Amino acid sequence: MNISISLTEVLYALGLFAWVIVVVQVISRAVYEAAKKRYGDEYVGIYFARKVIHILAGGLVALLIPVFNLFDDFILPLALAIVLAFFCWWPHRTGKLMYWFQDPSNMYEVDFCLVWGILMALSWLLTGGWWLGVVPILFMALGDGITGIVRNFLFKRRTKHWSGNVAMFAICAPMGYFLGPFNLAGVIAAALASLVEHVEKIGRTYIDDNITVPITAFAVLAAFSLLGIPLTLVA
Repeated sequence: MNISISLTEVLYALGLFAWVIVVVQVISRAVYEAAKKRYGDEYVGIYFARKVIHILAGGLVALLIPVFNLFDDFILPLALAIVLAFFCWWPHRTGKLMYWFQDPSNMYEVDFCLVWGILMALSWLLTGGWWLGVVPILFMALGDGITGIVRNFLFKRRTKHWSGNVAMFAICAPMGYFLGPFNLAGVIAAALASLVEHVEKIGRTYIDDNITVPITAFAVLAAFSLLGIPLTLVA
């Protein structure tokens, strides 16, 4: 495995990092304030802010990497994810939370950063490309993002209503089919990821869908890809 990092790649990484900071510090805070004012509920504001970060930071950045072929290996994307995980973890450690999107009761945003980096790295290591990691990340970023938006518009509160899962599958299935080489496997992964998102806890233990959704989708796509199972609807 020959790994080298060019100055151009470093500049791309710095640009993506700057964009994520703008999303977290400026855009998501504005969304928080608007949603809080509109619905009169602080948690709804936090929820919308988190989903905006999922979509514009996690999802968009993941998509840009293969579309514009920004990196030749996984080192900088993984490093970017680790730095951002620390950036999200440190306020929990110090007690100085970024109140507009961080919840003192959990550190799910840290999980999202770490899973993002791990799946991107595994994708590159297993396939030499990015789509195996990007598609599950998009399921989490855009698919799960739309669940919260739909549920909050319908119920004005946090809930795991199935309407969100239907909306998630409607978003994820086309991505799974058309992005990368997955086709039918992508639709199956989208269906299972959409079902897994509905699981909030097992027994008394709460489940973080920032982990379960992308890992479920990744496992399905990896199984189809690495085992050579036919991926198309028509032979």
